[in-house]
Amino acid sequence: MPPRTPDAVAGPAWVPPAGKTPLSSRMMRATWRGLPAKRHEVGWEPGLLVPAADGSPLITDHYFPRAEGDFPTLLVRSPYGRGLPWSPQYGLLFAEQGFHVVLQSCRGTGGSGGAFDLWRNEAADGQATMSWLRKQPWFDGTLGTVGPSYLGYVQWALALDPPPELKAMVVQVGLHDPYALFYADGALRLENALAVGAGMTYQHQGMAPFLRATLRLQRGLRAITTAQPLRGAYESALGGEVPWLDDVMTHPDAKATYWDGASLADSAERLRVPTALITGWYDALVDQTFEQYDRLRQSGCETALLVGPWTHTSALQRGWPEVFAESLAWLRAHLYDDPSGLRPTAVRVHIGGENAWRDLDEWPPAAAATSWYPISGEHLTQQPPTASAPLTSFRYDPADPTPSIGGPLLSRTAGPRDNSTLEARSDVLTFTSPPLTEPLDILGPVSARLSISTDTGHADIFTRLCDVNPQGRSVNICDGLGRLQTTEHVPSQVTVPMSSTTHRFAVGHRIRWQISGGAHPRYARNPGTGDSPVDATSFAPVRITVHTHSALMLPSSSGLA
Repeated sequence: MPPRTPDAVAGPAWVPPAGKTPLSSRMMRATWRGLPAKRHEVGWEPGLLVPAADGSPLITDHYFPRAEGDFPTLLVRSPYGRGLPWSPQYGLLFAEQGFHVVLQSCRGTGGSGGAFDLWRNEAADGQATMSWLRKQPWFDGTLGTVGPSYLGYVQWALALDPPPELKAMVVQVGLHDPYALFYADGALRLENALAVGAGMTYQHQGMAPFLRATLRLQRGLRAITTAQPLRGAYESALGGEVPWLDDVMTHPDAKATYWDGASLADSAERLRVPTALITGWYDALVDQTFEQYDRLRQSGCETALLVGPWTHTSALQRGWPEVFAESLAWLRAHLYDDPSGLRPTAVRVHIGGENAWRDLDEWPPAAAATSWYPISGEHLTQQPPTASAPLTSFRYDPADPTPSIGGPLLSRTAGPRDNSTLEARSDVLTFTSPPLTEPLDILGPVSARLSISTDTGHADIFTRLCDVNPQGRSVNICDGLGRLQTTEHVPSQVTVPMSSTTHRFAVGHRIRWQISGGAHPRYARNPGTGDSPVDATSFAPVRITVHTHSALMLPSSSGLA
């Protein structure tokens, strides 16, 4: 079968409407650089009414190439509206390349009827939209999906029962498990929860309301996140009560019935639709992407993985040329039978510390786990300790919580940051290796194996890997948080996953292991009393002791050479 080209095949007698694409979208399109030349002029059919599963009208915009012939369709369902940046990034750009693009507002958002209910309606409404698509004269029976964040969640929802027309998916910085977005080991990811609350409440209303809400949240963040109790404190920034956000913040147990059906992890375990996954090392959802990649590979589904030096938002900003090129190549390969743009390997990752890209055959690549041990004098060594004993301790006070700096967040403060100010605090432990005499490559999942005791039995442990350059600048690479509930003064063993990385520690650089009792407001502070962080009105400081035989586990490899 010859490759299908996007430049006209005889199709049904459909007369496209005369509407032009929005001026704001065309103006934004003109600012982008490094994108492929457009193949077609684009038309726009706004305000179509598509029945949801309950009959509510889903407001839908249709972008299309102004050319004769058949073109495959991309379905993009969003709770964030259909204006900027979704109109130019998905409607306009992909239609230019030879796709019909159906850009739809989820139920209860962007003018669509019904009520928005986080995650619960997406599978049924996706199937209802498919029923509508099959009746359209321009739909040629070939479908793909594409989109980031919650727009990835709706793709996984459709994939629970994939329609036969679905031939390709591209999930960018995507979500499949809402619980894991909001919680880490039962600890509330507070800053992310507030950011999602602002986005879900205001972004579908337009950029101006969304920006005003974001600014209110930024200005009031300290007051909101230090309120006692925390419950309801967000209302001043978000303009009132947000019921689903209250529900999220008050259900820390992953096994609670509230979370039933929320995770769509199983959709990847039997999927046969070729799926490309795109994320960034500082994306708040990076671990969810790795989980889905692993499931897809184990199920035998054709998949590809791209990991860049991005946060959740910068992947769609400074990373957009790479993200768009990857997405377009995958969709052309599977909707046009044109694999010419695909790379030769399944995985491409950006190497931190080297600022270079590498193609890999698999993720994670084969790597030997090496242990680095903390010893007295704040040193980090590969020599295991000979005796088990308390090593050092620090006092965590929730009334003056250890602040968060950078990392995988949804906000503008995400990403790699200088940790020097943080590490100068008395409630932050650091253990640092000697300067390296040869490069050290880290590829894959990082974790901490900790022996910890506390004087209250209630604490969180935040652990972070940093790269210290010869000038002493300490930059965060990856991290994680674990929750402790232990017998007072009795050492407890806990393993804390610290996400994954591909990073080269250069000659002369040092490896630093950072340990503290929290990272606020990224995570809600542990009150130290066993009470709910959302309802606590009093706090108890806790002394946390790190014992020998704790270890930082690094997947070392020479595979980057």
